[in-house]
Amino acid sequence: MSELLRLDNLRKVFHVRASAGEPAGELVAVDNVSFTLPPGGSLAVVGESGSGKTMVARMVAGLETPTSGAIVLDGSPVEAARAGRGARKARARRMQMVFQDPYTSLDPKQTIEAAIEELLRAHFSWDADRRRERVAQLLDQVGLDRRQGGARPRALSGGQRQRAAIARALALQPRLLILDEAVAALDVSVQAQIINLLADLRAETGVAYLFISHDLGVVRQVSHDCVVMHRGRVVEAGRTATVLDDPQDPYTQALLSAVPRPGWVPRRRVGAQQPTAPQEVGG
Repeated sequence: MSELLRLDNLRKVFHVRASAGEPAGELVAVDNVSFTLPPGGSLAVVGESGSGKTMVARMVAGLETPTSGAIVLDGSPVEAARAGRGARKARARRMQMVFQDPYTSLDPKQTIEAAIEELLRAHFSWDADRRRERVAQLLDQVGLDRRQGGARPRALSGGQRQRAAIARALALQPRLLILDEAVAALDVSVQAQIINLLADLRAETGVAYLFISHDLGVVRQVSHDCVVMHRGRVVEAGRTATVLDDPQDPYTQALLSAVPRPGWVPRRRVGAQQPTAPQEVGG
């Protein structure tokens, strides 16, 4: 199978200055990470906060420069620091990113329609009628109507803003969409709607997903393959169902054991005040 995205021994090291009596040193955020993603595929990078998963996403997106290693997207290397304007525009047409908080990635002074049209104007020499037609198509694809398209971000709900961010990310018909905790800030019912939308969009457009998440329940629903990261390293990788149903690495096993299951009751902390009356579980 051909490769859309390939990471070879990706490494990111930060140099830490000496302070408060501590000597200078190095912080290894990402350590020799390698994986591939096929065209139209869906791969999740899983781990706790500080595992390095978001740094991997930022390097793939060209927002951070690797200390060493290589990122190849659609046959071309991703080079953050040395990329000129033309190279950045070409990369934007192949790859887009959807962030956890869409409010920070959308201009609060622009309507959703204007934000999408601005992107189209920057990349295509289309007339106004064709841009408006494409904007209407994108809004319909993500389940937004004309009224919502004409609104500013603050007038929309969290789920609607995330739909708008997805529409804008799809405007240039990229081959890869990086979703960095894209449903983590949403209510559970809205999460389910966005997950279903993402599945429909991938089937409709053939776009590939690189999904960054700490939520194993979400990962199971959105990805065919997954990579588990711990302290900057890949500790386990494979088909999502296999990794989550039969984890081999102790860290993956620990992640799964921490997921609440049906009937789960939180343990009372040692020294916590005892309830004055029996408490019902549920509600």
